[in-house]
Amino acid sequence: MSVTIYHNPDCGTSRNTLAMIRNAGIEPEIIEYLKNPPDHNTLKALIGRAGLTVRAALREKGTPYAELGLGAASLNDEQLLDAMLEHPILINRPFVVTSHGVRLCRPSELVLEILPDALIKPFTKEDGEVVIDEEGRRVGK
Repeated sequence: MSVTIYHNPDCGTSRNTLAMIRNAGIEPEIIEYLKNPPDHNTLKALIGRAGLTVRAALREKGTPYAELGLGAASLNDEQLLDAMLEHPILINRPFVVTSHGVRLCRPSELVLEILPDALIKPFTKEDGEVVIDEEGRRVGK
C-alpha cells in the first residue's frame, strides 16, 4: 500500500501518526513539509480530499497566524493558501494520503480510518496512551 505523510518530526502527533503507519508494516513516503512544502494545487487538493475547509487546515498555535491577521473573516481561501505556502508552519499536520483517502490526523488515531484493518496491530503512543490493545481493538473509540 502506498502511503504519504506530510510530516513534522518535531510534532508528537506527527511522530505518533508515522509510528502507527510503520506499526501497520508500511514504510510511507515522508515529506517534511517545512523543508519541502507542497505546491498550491497539491495543498488545495489535500485539504479538499480530507473534507476540510482551508481555514480548518490552518495551524494557529506556534505560528505567525495572529501577527499575519489570518483570523480576519475577509480573507478568502486563496489568500489563506498563499499564507500557508509562504509560512509552511501554518499548515496543520500531519496530512496522510492513502488509497483509502486523505486525513488530517489530529488526533493521530485518525490515520487508522485510512489504513487496511488487516494491518492494524497493537499500538501505544509515545506518551503511554494505548490506541490499539493486544486483541487489535481500538481503545477509547
